Amino acid sequence: MTSAGHKDDEDHAQFGGFPVFEAATPGPGFGEFLTGMRRLQDLAVSTDPDDDTWDAAAKQVNALVQLLEPYRCGEGVGPAGRTPKLPGAGNLLMPEWKVTRFDSDGVELIVTFSRYHVGGNNAVHGGVLPLLFDSVFGMVIHATGRPISRTAYLHVDYRKVTPINVGLTARGWITEAEGRKAFVAADLRDPDGNVLAGANGLMIRLLPGQP
Repeated sequence: MTSAGHKDDEDHAQFGGFPVFEAATPGPGFGEFLTGMRRLQDLAVSTDPDDDTWDAAAKQVNALVQLLEPYRCGEGVGPAGRTPKLPGAGNLLMPEWKVTRFDSDGVELIVTFSRYHVGGNNAVHGGVLPLLFDSVFGMVIHATGRPISRTAYLHVDYRKVTPINVGLTARGWITEAEGRKAFVAADLRDPDGNVLAGANGLMIRLLPGQP
């Protein structure tokens, strides 16, 4: 991706010590695997079976670990986090999202949290929202053509309880840019347009070789 609008911006891949990650195109089995794993995460925090069932589940999980263990690989090699066509780009750490806008004016996503993300009383855990907003900030940097940056700070204002199993809209945009600094804002809204949470932060362009 090329940068735009700043004299110090060069080829995106030239800043920092990040490798260049290309989008992955795994077979359909990976998408099915992720869907099953997301469901398993939900069940892991919302079921109370008997001891025998827990024992049987543990054996099946261990069998799956043994199946996948020989295929360990380095960052940026496996498809997790590099498959933009899948919810959350194929990253189980992230809630399910689908990007609906990605351009120089910012980004927009439809985000759905699940039982796995509950902190209490069926509300999304407050610590999950900074994770979402930090990811949105990174997308904004890419979408606006700025070089690779890291988060210097991120502030979240919690306005209303964030529900699960509802398609929410997350937006992010740059409010100001100065040299290596990009000030970014974001919000999360329910289907009625109510602001559930807002965020602002500072993204700083990495120097050559900086991790």
